[in-house]
Parts: sequence; structure tokens; C-alpha cells
Amino acid sequence: MVQEYTRRVKGAGPVTEDSSRTGWLQQARSYLRNADPVLARLIDDRPAFDPRAWMAQLPPMDLYGALLFQVTGQQLSVAATRRTIARIEALFDGHLPSPAELLGVDPGKLREAGLSWRKISTLRDLAGRLSDGRLNADVLSRLPDEELMAELTAIPGIGPWTVQGALIIALQREDVVLPGDLALRKAVQTAYQLDHLPAQQEVLAIAERWRPYRSLATSYLFSAAFEPTATPPVAPRET
Repeated sequence: MVQEYTRRVKGAGPVTEDSSRTGWLQQARSYLRNADPVLARLIDDRPAFDPRAWMAQLPPMDLYGALLFQVTGQQLSVAATRRTIARIEALFDGHLPSPAELLGVDPGKLREAGLSWRKISTLRDLAGRLSDGRLNADVLSRLPDEELMAELTAIPGIGPWTVQGALIIALQREDVVLPGDLALRKAVQTAYQLDHLPAQQEVLAIAERWRPYRSLATSYLFSAAFEPTATPPVAPRET
């Protein structure tokens, strides 16, 4: 699932220039081909594959919006997540709310849109921290992955998979893998012809050879698993 670095540092933000992106993709694909024969086959089978194409189907999201999106999708199917997101957008004139906007709406309206009270509590807690200065979205966006993970998972209801999804969607981090995502585990099982569903640690062990391009490798696995749509799951689920 899925983005270039402005600095050659793990967790840095994306390069936006098309030429830089093209060069980065060529380098990353070459690296993954050499690192993993399974990925070499997936890459060679998809010469025109765009690892960001699936994100064009998503509403515009900043970090808070991506976290809202991910929290909404916990324990839901892709279709149910999209329906709930559409109802939330309808409450806010067709867009995902900012922290201040979410705090300004009656929580009961969010419940009617399909969010559980637990999810509403999580999203209001996060919105409150972003609104009162305990958290700063710009500062968070510049943190390395591990530090950002630590800051956000301190909030009840936000787990590693939720943050990892936001890292990919909002911050376009390139070295993210979703080991707890059931769909990814199934994709790994199929691609690597395993006779069992791999546990999270087994997925992480396989993914070690993909560093520092684990997001791109994950995109190829999802593409192989979800053809013809090539659309990866949009909301990693918490346990």
C-alpha cells in the first residue's frame, strides 16, 4: 500500500516532483527485484502498476482525516467503511472534519452516521489534543515513524495498524508494513505459497528483505491479491 523521501532518512516526507518520483520508483523496483524473487515476479507482471492509484479513490485527507478514516474502519469491511465515511462527510458539507469541526458537532450525529461510541470517544480525544495544543499535527508529521507511533498509540482506541495506515495515506511514508492486517497476511500466504496463514511476526520477518521500500512491496502484494481492482484494504483493523 503505497512516495518519495525529501531526505534520505527513515520517516521523512515525500518528494512531489514527477521526475523524482519516477526515478525513485525505478530504484525501488530494482532493489525489490534483487531482494526478493517473489516480488520480482509481481513487479515484472505489472509493468504499468502505479502504487498510488488506489488512493485516488479516497477523499482528501490530512493526518487527522487519515486517522479518522482508519479508526472508522476498525472491525468493518471496506464497503461498510466507505458507507460510514460518506455519511460522516455529509455531516460536514462533503468533506472529512477538522478536529475543531468534529468537536463542534453533536456526538449523537456521529453515532447516527455509523460510528460506535468507542470510536467517537477516540476521535474526540484525538481532536481535543490537536485543538488544545497537547499535540501538533505539523510536528507529528515530521516525526520519525517510531516516535509518531508512540505519540498516537498513547490515545485509547488508536493502535499500531491505525497509525500505520495513516503513515501511508496521509504522510506517504515509504517503509511501512501492516503485519496485523488479515488481507495482507492472506496476500503473503498466496504470493509465497505458504501452507498456512502467516502470523504477524512471520510477515515482519519476510518484510525485512524489503526495507526501506516496504510500502511499495505491500502495494504489489495487495495488487496481486485484489486484481482486477488492485485496491488494497483501506482501514487496517485493530484487535
